[in-house]
Amino acid sequence: MHIHISKPIPPPSSSSDAILQSAKRLLEDAHLVAPGVNVCVAEGVMRGHGTYFEGDELIASVAGSVEQVNKLIQVKPVKSRYLGEIGDVVVGRITEVQQKRWKVDTNSRLDSNLLLASVNLPGGELRRKTLEDELIMREYLKEGDLVSAEVQQLFQDGSLSLHTRNLKYGKLGQGTLVKVPPYLVKRRKTHFHNLQFGASVILGCNGYIWISPVKSEDEALTGGYVQDIEVSRGK
Repeated sequence: MHIHISKPIPPPSSSSDAILQSAKRLLEDAHLVAPGVNVCVAEGVMRGHGTYFEGDELIASVAGSVEQVNKLIQVKPVKSRYLGEIGDVVVGRITEVQQKRWKVDTNSRLDSNLLLASVNLPGGELRRKTLEDELIMREYLKEGDLVSAEVQQLFQDGSLSLHTRNLKYGKLGQGTLVKVPPYLVKRRKTHFHNLQFGASVILGCNGYIWISPVKSEDEALTGGYVQDIEVSRGK
């Protein structure tokens, strides 16, 4: 008769303990929580998005970072659609041309609005838009075109109003669009960067990043309307 005696599981080594403690400290410093985790004591606080009350505790309902504004506590999801703020720099794609406006995909729940009155015309010209401008809107921007813009206004339904009334904004020409989760792009004073090796980068707060060659001085004065190389070759 053979008796098998299993070896006891050795306690975790000091190195693994150190790694676990380090990871725990990082999570605590970043205020990251998982669904079902106790955020704080519910007394004296207001429940925000991503939380719910259970007894005398405020519990997280989503995985994300804890944010507090006075007594309001919310959990901002790590993975979610873009929630715009006024002044945000965004990169978007034209999805529809409507009367006096374009619809723009900005990675948010609803398409954003870019009004004809809120854009620069080719050459950076600023003037009142006429009926003739409205009739040739597709010559300025058409479905599929990429644009850089700034959030001008927030609507109650969550949609955004954009504008390109600045020479650094407008239609984007040759380049590459990279999509990342919006939470990876932090809001900074500038989202336009020229790298030393000749690349220009626009870090959209909505998670759309545009990489292209650095513009020449002449192109920088066109109000964002750059010539499409492929179209030129086709002609």
